[in-house]
Amino acid sequence: MCWTGRMILGIFRILLVLVHASAACEFGPSPYRTTGIVCRMTKPAGLLLNQETAQVIQAAFRNAKFPNITGERSVRLLGKVAYGLSNIQINDLSIEKSDVELKEENAIHIAIKNVTASFKGTLTYGYAGAWFLKLFHSVDFEIESSIDLQLNIKLMCQEDRLVADASDCYLSFHKLTLHLHGDKEPGWLKQLFTDFISFTLKLVLKREVCKEINSLTQMLANFVLDLAANFVRDKDIIVDLSLASDSVIKAGYVESHHKGLVLYKNHSSILSDSIFSPSLLTESRMLYFWLSEHTISNLASAAFLDGRLALTLRGEKLQALFEMEDTEEQRKAVQMIFQGTSYNDSVAKVWSLTQPQVSLQPEGTVVKSLVAVEVSILPTGEQSRVVLYMEKEIKVTIQAAYAEKKLILQPLDSSIEFKVFKCTADPSGNDPSIQSFMQNMISVAGIPEVISSIESTLTSLMNSKGLNLFYLINPEIITREGYVIIQLDFNFPHHLLLDFLQKKL
Repeated sequence: MCWTGRMILGIFRILLVLVHASAACEFGPSPYRTTGIVCRMTKPAGLLLNQETAQVIQAAFRNAKFPNITGERSVRLLGKVAYGLSNIQINDLSIEKSDVELKEENAIHIAIKNVTASFKGTLTYGYAGAWFLKLFHSVDFEIESSIDLQLNIKLMCQEDRLVADASDCYLSFHKLTLHLHGDKEPGWLKQLFTDFISFTLKLVLKREVCKEINSLTQMLANFVLDLAANFVRDKDIIVDLSLASDSVIKAGYVESHHKGLVLYKNHSSILSDSIFSPSLLTESRMLYFWLSEHTISNLASAAFLDGRLALTLRGEKLQALFEMEDTEEQRKAVQMIFQGTSYNDSVAKVWSLTQPQVSLQPEGTVVKSLVAVEVSILPTGEQSRVVLYMEKEIKVTIQAAYAEKKLILQPLDSSIEFKVFKCTADPSGNDPSIQSFMQNMISVAGIPEVISSIESTLTSLMNSKGLNLFYLINPEIITREGYVIIQLDFNFPHHLLLDFLQKKL
């Protein structure tokens, strides 16, 4: 139960900074047979993320390491003319426009229009004349450029992991103008250098900028995938996000399919047949996540095995629970159970005795489990005494939502069946008032209190993973028979990309 909400919302971070696909993996004949988690990003999300492309391209230009450029040419009467460009640095970079297109041949095409930049450095040249006169000159230079950039990003599959490949990169030059500062040489010499240097510089720019873009793309892809893997991992509980089948790129969306296996210490859930079909998701929202009942149920089982399905109540919370209503029946039951002991000297423990059974239905997430409740009093200087112990089978239907950066779990209905009931105040069990009071208290106040505690715990846990840094717009959690769909729009947190680039470059 407590891992259901975390899994549902925790997956949000997987795709927020990466349009992804996969290729070149060996999978079974059925494309969705073992899918436990599906992520779909639609074209509007791609357009939004493309607004951040300029930051990555600018970083690639600025971070590119331009080597010294040397050349030599024979010139009539002057002999050989040699030149070298050194200390090349980029300055005044701007990007006019960036467009993105999803291609069904499994590629994401990005067109960057009119990248204007100036390069500065030092030009050193020398030549030997007919009388073996050697002259050497060193002048500052500036190159003005206007470039279009074409990227075809393919994400390959290596060891079941997405790897971005942006090596398909082309630069088209509209302008490349050389200015020599303080040049007193004849105009033909400047023209000579302009022709040769421009040709050589184009090759260098393409090689170094495209290499840096590819490196940044891979770095971002690894960063996001590691971030996502960390988000669905907490101590010994891990969700396997490796690919289950080839991803799909359509004109309107990109979709990837993940195994969704739950790993806990030496335990692992087994692969199961999936009921996923592309028709279950639409293209009206930016981002979709499909999660199978199998994955969510196994998360609940792992949480049980790890001893996480337990809660302790004392003090004011315990008082609020037992004094939910001020009636004679309530006062009598409380007096009999606690025997006049203060709530501060008492403690209630609630835990699951069996692995919860989780099923997803149109009305919500249905959780069924055998639960134990133990109330003890701890008088000062005395050993604790158990005054109430019961085991009950609880079935509760819960609807999940996320708003104002908080997880909301709303119980719709519940049923309680007592299996064991022991109370020191009524060892014979002849007084039905205590059992009646406890059943009413559990259904009216106990279950909501447990769920409220889970809400708070999971919200804090998700925020510690950074979910609250993202701008999620109207997220919806929709349960259906056997699966749940999360759909939302979002605004990209610009500062996260800037922070990443500053730390990595």
